[in-house]
Amino acid sequence: MEKQMVFAWVMIFCLAIAPVYGQHYSKTIKLGGRVEKKTRLRFFYHDFPGGKNPTTVLLAQANITQDFFSPSPYSSLYAMDDPLTIGPERTSTAIGNAQGLYIALSRDPNKFTAVLYADFAFTTGRFNGSSFSLFSRYPPTDFVPSPDTICEMAIVGGRGAFKMAKGFALLRATSSNAMTGDASLEVNVTLYHY
Repeated sequence: MEKQMVFAWVMIFCLAIAPVYGQHYSKTIKLGGRVEKKTRLRFFYHDFPGGKNPTTVLLAQANITQDFFSPSPYSSLYAMDDPLTIGPERTSTAIGNAQGLYIALSRDPNKFTAVLYADFAFTTGRFNGSSFSLFSRYPPTDFVPSPDTICEMAIVGGRGAFKMAKGFALLRATSSNAMTGDASLEVNVTLYHY
């Protein structure tokens, strides 16, 4: 009986202490004086999985989905380090790069769908050292998208000048090649950040 009483008192003591420690970790501080900023960016993004100097490489592919006639087989995982430029030509002035991963999701070999994570980092100009993160689904499009096709993608974070960024990016193909998978895209970004 004495052991049960000791155990009961130990349990009561532990339960009484838990809320005290819990209060320390649940403290809310009201922040003032932070002003949310809105920044709009326009640049071009170049993705070249083919050629002698690819900017995108295949990392993994499921054995059961290998279809070498498809430009981007279902369930293929890619790593990318794509240049960002001021103009639509790949030889335009470079302003940064987009590094990340994407996985091809379309079972239809004539469509391209992917989930994309990329960090768009700027290496020159006013936003040198800053970046924003895009994590979104690239909706189904033909491998040769028309210039009228605009894809909206979500911005989920940032660093440097774009701390705590949120917003969206509108991507529009300026050129693409269905045989090689090469594409250049105009990117219009609206960021809300602090």
